[in-house]
Amino acid sequence: MGWQIYRHDVLIGFSNVSWLIGLLGALDPLMEAYNESLTHDRKFYAQDINGSIAWARANKNAGILTEEEFKEIARGFGIVEDEWDSDGFQIKPGVDEDIHTANERRLGEVIGQDIAGKLHTGRSRNDQIATDLRLWVRDQLRNIQEHLEHLLQAIISRAEVEIEFIMPGYTHLQRAQPVRWSHWLLSYGFFFAADFKRLKNVIDDLNICPLGSGALSGNVFGVDREAIGRELGFMGLCWNSMNAVSDRDFLLETMSWGSRFMGHVSRIAMDLCIYSSQESGFVKLSDAYSTGSSLMPQKKNPDALELLRGKSGQMHGLLSGFTTTLNSLPSCYNKDMQEGTSSIITTISLLSDSTQILTGVLTTLTVQPAAMRRALEPSMLATELADYLVKKGVPFRETHHISGKVVALAEAQGKGMDELGVAELKAVDQRFGDDVVTACFDQEAAVEKRTAKGGTARESVREQIEVLRQLLRTGDMPPWKVFSSS
Repeated sequence: MGWQIYRHDVLIGFSNVSWLIGLLGALDPLMEAYNESLTHDRKFYAQDINGSIAWARANKNAGILTEEEFKEIARGFGIVEDEWDSDGFQIKPGVDEDIHTANERRLGEVIGQDIAGKLHTGRSRNDQIATDLRLWVRDQLRNIQEHLEHLLQAIISRAEVEIEFIMPGYTHLQRAQPVRWSHWLLSYGFFFAADFKRLKNVIDDLNICPLGSGALSGNVFGVDREAIGRELGFMGLCWNSMNAVSDRDFLLETMSWGSRFMGHVSRIAMDLCIYSSQESGFVKLSDAYSTGSSLMPQKKNPDALELLRGKSGQMHGLLSGFTTTLNSLPSCYNKDMQEGTSSIITTISLLSDSTQILTGVLTTLTVQPAAMRRALEPSMLATELADYLVKKGVPFRETHHISGKVVALAEAQGKGMDELGVAELKAVDQRFGDDVVTACFDQEAAVEKRTAKGGTARESVREQIEVLRQLLRTGDMPPWKVFSSS
């Protein structure tokens, strides 16, 4: 029997019941491990130190610290940060619950507790972790911005160099119409361009300062929060102290952005899995991003692409999980929010790695234009027949029906549409002219007819390349959704 009876705070008998240790006034070791966050938030050591120095400066300016005390705190934190940088920081289990207590404990050892003990005046770990998170996520997202820029550059470069390659375009995984390989690449380029713009908005939205909000009600020492925010590179302030310590929407927005981005990554990964298969053979993946089979030596598996596809599911799960964590929390800080730390660290690692892996895949793959050409079926030009008759004044709905008859005729005769003679085509509809074969059954010509903005014609594709280049130069694209009233 685990225990027999206890009276008041006196334990009469127990064995192996760890939670009963709490009745003796000591924290259960399991609870201690369950509660600590240093395993994860140690990554924020630099941000925590920068925030503490800014806080010390604000307290110095408010008369809480002397100039000498501030300088000693700044000097001490320089030593502490060097220890973290060199992997020489000694964590004390059972003492260092989180990055805040670890840094302050070590600061006291370096400069003495009489000065270090003044650092936390007017500050709470509630506004401290909110500040660390915003600073760290901001810094990491800026790195991801750079990775995303490199991804877009890789797409632009390939699209420009390989603009002559023509391949089947697919809908419903069925061969539909001929398109340029560059056009397909740029279709994902514009997905990632939209992600690039949205990411800037996410960074701007989270870049506001919560420090100086205290536990929930604000600061009584008159610290200059605007000066703190400027020192830490924030664009503005969190204007309500209760909101400042309880807001984790910026983590959700980051995860939401990541979920949408990884959705796009999973789609291009799926396409490339198909295009690299033996059935398609449109591209060959570099050995750097694929592996062989442990049993079948002839196989080359697209592991990088499959992992990218799988990681998108993990990203969606992170968003769903933390959304549920925050749901129905009472106001201000609650310990549940600590779960956001591990979630956002995993999110950032996943997004950073995935962006770089996809860039590597796209940079190193080899295109097989001959295989693309072989996959161009004459039936993919059925729309050309319909368009040909439209130009002769025939309603499109009628021309669509007529071109369907031509497809059926070719299938019935067991040959390609381009092998039908003019007489056979005229037998379907007398409005076909003598030039119908040369006018309609040319894959290159079909591609070059799509000259409207956004189309697959050579000049249209080049215009799309320039639009993406402008995004990388200026951070924005031409506002195609905005038109003048004239």
